[in-house]
Amino acid sequence: MRIGIMLRDIDEKGGIGVYTRNIVEELLRIDCKNQSILFYQNQANLGSYARYENVIEKYIPGKNKAYWDQIAIPLACKKQKIELLFHPKFTLPLLAPCKTVMTVHGADWFIPEQAQYYPPLDVRYVRLMMPLYIKKASAVISVSQETTYNYRRILKLSPGKMTTIYFGPARYFKPVRDQAVLQKVRNRYNLPDKFILTLTKRQGNERKNLGMILRAYTRYHNSEQTPHKLIIGGKDCHLFRDEYSLPLDGYGRDILFPGWIEQTDLPAVMSMASLFFYPSNLEAFPIPITEAMACGTPILTSTVNGLKEIAGDAAICVDPTDTEANATALAQILNNPDIRARLSRQGLERASYFSWDTCALNTLALFEKAAAP
Repeated sequence: MRIGIMLRDIDEKGGIGVYTRNIVEELLRIDCKNQSILFYQNQANLGSYARYENVIEKYIPGKNKAYWDQIAIPLACKKQKIELLFHPKFTLPLLAPCKTVMTVHGADWFIPEQAQYYPPLDVRYVRLMMPLYIKKASAVISVSQETTYNYRRILKLSPGKMTTIYFGPARYFKPVRDQAVLQKVRNRYNLPDKFILTLTKRQGNERKNLGMILRAYTRYHNSEQTPHKLIIGGKDCHLFRDEYSLPLDGYGRDILFPGWIEQTDLPAVMSMASLFFYPSNLEAFPIPITEAMACGTPILTSTVNGLKEIAGDAAICVDPTDTEANATALAQILNNPDIRARLSRQGLERASYFSWDTCALNTLALFEKAAAP
């Protein structure tokens, strides 16, 4: 079978980019039978997977996403005689001349309390087009059971249309104990000895619940004689200091912004962190939770949507709107080594549930089923 894969999102730094890069790598690793044709929107990506014999890489010009998806890719599929086309993100060419599969990373736009975190125009676009994409798709992959449930409920999908396939952290996410490696990464990001870690992004601070994180940390900080510092990782996140009017002394002095933390450095950072604090308001599949579990980092997260589903009993889950409860949980975890040890152990155990081996095998099986006559 000739499988086409749309890779215009392979350079994204967020969760979808992580998913895209890993699912391509894992599919190519296990699939020696089919021919994979990788379609790039960025010419610089040519050669990324040249080490695989069963791969053809193609640069498909088109700066406009709609043109690339709906015109350039169908033409490329026809030229390359593609039998099944896969897009790791939630669009598909409506005129694709072959079977199609896409992955959906949440149903947020259809749920009012979740749609508020997106621009209104984006919400209207997705509500209009997503039913068309799903109708076109031969099969749809969902990243969580909650996502599958919401789509089936809202769009009245037949049970076999959408399949939940969990993914997980990259294979290099594991506890880092080499002191030389830890010290090198500590120096690179100027990390303190004891710290709480959270990750966010400039355009997602409300969804990531940064305001509540800062309020909870302030209360925790004021109640402790030697509080842990708070590390907020993410590109350009230092701008939050002025936007949230953080002081240069007191608790504000102990909030640090190291900038973007490279994926390959995250295992060491997470291994050094006393706690991963991720009380997000909205996540379909919170990949940082799986990364922290794989590193044995204790986790404090939310009771809502995919966060509770993925974390299970390997984290302490608190209402993301309750500042006092989060501040109390911070203190309880950080002041109790037994709690941290239990969370670390349970996280490592649960991390094995989110396997790229399983994800890739199930995805490939779904491709073969979808392509069947």
